[in-house]
Amino acid sequence: MIEIDGVSLIYKDGTQALKDVKLKIMPGELVYITGPSGSGKTSLLKLLMGIEFPTTGTITVLGQPMLRRKTRKIQKMRKKVGPVFQEFKLIPGRTALDNVMLGMRFLGVSPRKMKERAMQSLTKVGLSHKAKASVEKLSWGEAQRVAIARAVARKPALILADEPTGNLDHDNAIHILELLTSFKDSNTAVVITTHATHLIENVKNATFVRVNKGTVTVERRGD
Repeated sequence: MIEIDGVSLIYKDGTQALKDVKLKIMPGELVYITGPSGSGKTSLLKLLMGIEFPTTGTITVLGQPMLRRKTRKIQKMRKKVGPVFQEFKLIPGRTALDNVMLGMRFLGVSPRKMKERAMQSLTKVGLSHKAKASVEKLSWGEAQRVAIARAVARKPALILADEPTGNLDHDNAIHILELLTSFKDSNTAVVITTHATHLIENVKNATFVRVNKGTVTVERRGD
């Protein structure tokens, strides 16, 4: 699903964000990418999305080599990814249902099927009663759940969530993590970046990718 081999990332200003990263993520795997702010977590996620490209080394995501000259193929690959951004990127003036449906607009899904899948996803995140509410009227936590519903409605092979517990209290943060991990199955991997390691210290059956000053260490935990 994801193969990273000897990847380093150096930005144009000379900053080295990642150093010689080696990582393999399989279908159905739950992965937490942890580390302090500025450690390279978001840079790693950008590489997986094809927003940035490695300075050295190779990355393959869902069978697609992540190369600058493969932009069109990478855009096609992204249709199989469900991203959850820190800033949510919801469209103001539209309802929660509209926002979830818009996440499927380039997938070739019929309007009827889009609405059906959008409602199913809102139900899964506990927001079916807010389907017709404008996103401006939602709480922070509700808006985040809409963003998650938008991601999973795509039926992705890979969910990428960037700091989904930011700005949430302890109980709501735990709920969001549990919600995201509930979408992992035999075909869907879930990758979550977080600096809130205290929330996941007792988690089992997961892979922990720790990033510190661009260097990555990997720990896989069983039952």
